[in-house]
Amino acid sequence: MKNNNKDIDILCVGEVLVDFIGHQTEVLINNTRDYHRYLGGSPANVAMNSTRLGLKSVMVATVGNDGFGEYIFERLNGVGVITSYIKQLENKPTSVIFVSRTDGTPDFIPFREADCFITEKQISKELLSKTNIFHTTCFALSKQPAQTAIIEKAKEAFHLGCKLSIDVNYAKKLWNSQEEALVVIKAYCEFNPLVKISEDDMFRLFEQELPHEDIFNFFHSEGVDIVCLTLGSKGVKLSQKGEEIIYMPAMQIDVVQDATGAGDAFWSGFLFAYIKEKPIEKCLEVALQLAALKLQNVGRLPDNINILSELL
Repeated sequence: MKNNNKDIDILCVGEVLVDFIGHQTEVLINNTRDYHRYLGGSPANVAMNSTRLGLKSVMVATVGNDGFGEYIFERLNGVGVITSYIKQLENKPTSVIFVSRTDGTPDFIPFREADCFITEKQISKELLSKTNIFHTTCFALSKQPAQTAIIEKAKEAFHLGCKLSIDVNYAKKLWNSQEEALVVIKAYCEFNPLVKISEDDMFRLFEQELPHEDIFNFFHSEGVDIVCLTLGSKGVKLSQKGEEIIYMPAMQIDVVQDATGAGDAFWSGFLFAYIKEKPIEKCLEVALQLAALKLQNVGRLPDNINILSELL
């Protein structure tokens, strides 16, 4: 996987936001009184986690030229994420999201402004030619002009030998329609990305509970070789086209502090081990360990996550 000419491990393209996570646990937003501010956005979480695991990560995103934008730069720069491809807009504020605090899938209200104004100009051919993994999300693909820019650059990345990756974190409230979402997801899947999905994502996307085999077959039929289906507290299933499905249980933890970002922690661990050319089972083990660590901490992962690199 690792190409010596490619010195950027992961290029994360998509939303970087300010998350306001509810302070009260297990209540919906209508009953949440106080919120604490955190850096948010799935690709931003993956970029930060990857950097802290010792990888070289670049963030491509758009924020407002405002206090929240400054906070984002401060946080990303603080751990060493390369931020020179993040654009600041004068006429749009940084996007923010209010999130309920829960041990399940959180309720959220998005206020989207700057995040979707990613353009092709931000992602040069030179940048892509140095990149190992090009990672994005369904959230990032849900709005123009980012949608077209990301699909076009994913295609270019694929032809330059990048491995693509996507978190299909579909949420109905972010898209014009489910039909549009399926068209865009299928377009990205043509480039054989590593796919991370959750049971909740799939229920929202297909509006019914599908057998896991049907979910895997849907992605395989669209050109995807590796599909990772996270099952919350029940663990994870991974399907490689033409091979037996692998199942691994989640690590047991006593108290779940906060589920926000657990999926991003999982995928950061998976991509980290994948870049290190580890077997798929080892990629899943590292992913599950990082997710368990996240579930025990509100906000960012603890400082000692680089110990995971010693487990490889």
